[in-house]
Amino acid sequence: MNEKTLVLLKPDTVSKGLIGDVVSRFEKVGLKIVGMKMLKADDNIASNHYQITEEWAIPLFNKTKEGFENSGKEFSYSDPMEYGGMIQGWNRSYLKEGPVVALAIEGPHAVQIVRKIVGHTEPRQALPGTIRGDFIYDSYTLANNDQRAIRNLIHASGDVDEAKRELNLWFKESDLC
Repeated sequence: MNEKTLVLLKPDTVSKGLIGDVVSRFEKVGLKIVGMKMLKADDNIASNHYQITEEWAIPLFNKTKEGFENSGKEFSYSDPMEYGGMIQGWNRSYLKEGPVVALAIEGPHAVQIVRKIVGHTEPRQALPGTIRGDFIYDSYTLANNDQRAIRNLIHASGDVDEAKRELNLWFKESDLC
């Protein structure tokens, strides 16, 4: 039951010199790197990677609104798609800040295993021993206050279907070994 998944080492991973540390974590558990390349994401690839859908935007909007309200702050957005568009704009800018390393990783249950190794999307909630828990500190609160994407080092596909779509965006079949 081998799966393939996409991992992106974002510009902060590259600039901090963490590529080897991160890649070794996947290899140490027996996952195989079947594709790897360093590139600068352009507008086309960043826009296609960070797509805005209602299925993504509405839960994000509701979770963020609830967080603002629970901390006694006013949430000034009323349209989930508008808010999602702003966040995706920040994400696209972050992805284009510098070189990224795209990895195609293969193994049994690769999507799930990679996501466990990577850790929670918000580094503040990532457990020690995960990539985000060990190498970065950032939070949704800090990112929102600075009106920027959360600096979380790495992207990992969320499910098998997303992995297929993303792998096709970042790699040609001939790029994979």
